[in-house]
Amino acid sequence: MTNIDIKELIESGVHFGHLTRKWNPNMASYVYTERKGIHIIDLYKTAAKIEEANGALQKIAASGRKILFVATKKQAKDIVAEKAKSVNMPYITERWPGGMLTNFITIRKAVKKMAQIDRMKKDGSFDALSKREKLQINRQRAKLEKNLGSITDMTRLPGALLIVDIKREHIAVAEAQKLNIPIFAMVDTNSDPRGIDYVVPSNDDASKSIDKVLSYMTAAISEGLSERKSSKEVVAKEEAPKAEKTEKAAEATEVATEKK
Repeated sequence: MTNIDIKELIESGVHFGHLTRKWNPNMASYVYTERKGIHIIDLYKTAAKIEEANGALQKIAASGRKILFVATKKQAKDIVAEKAKSVNMPYITERWPGGMLTNFITIRKAVKKMAQIDRMKKDGSFDALSKREKLQINRQRAKLEKNLGSITDMTRLPGALLIVDIKREHIAVAEAQKLNIPIFAMVDTNSDPRGIDYVVPSNDDASKSIDKVLSYMTAAISEGLSERKSSKEVVAKEEAPKAEKTEKAAEATEVATEKK
């Protein structure tokens, strides 16, 4: 597992919290000091929390479950999309679709609708439609793609959520809590960490800070995926001789039957 470098966290501004007058008292244990009216986060605690979160993320990834990345704020969107893609995980960077988790069946229907439109375009039935119908379907497809395109491969509820800014993504937090889905989150000094399973106290506003913290977390997910791949390869190697043996036994039986 990657060691967390405090110097790198400082250089990325991970330690800068919010204005002291905007703080949430439940974050008190993660605040180191106050400077010029701004709370400074204790980076040793941040590093420990990243390591704790990474251990859990690695296990979830190794188990084959998906980790859904969530961040709709401007300075986090592109970073989150890039990090999620790098480890082949689903992500939401536009608007959180209400009921995304609690009404997952409906969301899956919308995803299937996208696939149906794509099939129509391939089999030629789309070409038979009127100009107006084509326009309507294309608009519908574009809207679905914008909101749900990144979760098309998510066929079941995710094993965890990885969130940037729990205050902004409060609907996602509430849905995950309702379904007991573990939440990993970058939590700033203006937010309430209670109810978040893996709190990473950090600056969730600056893009450099978001990039740095998520780099550590995606590295852990990547390790988990590598573990899963390796264990699959080991199982395949172990199963190969058994399959060969079964095949040879079947061939021998066939030959014996023919002789009879």
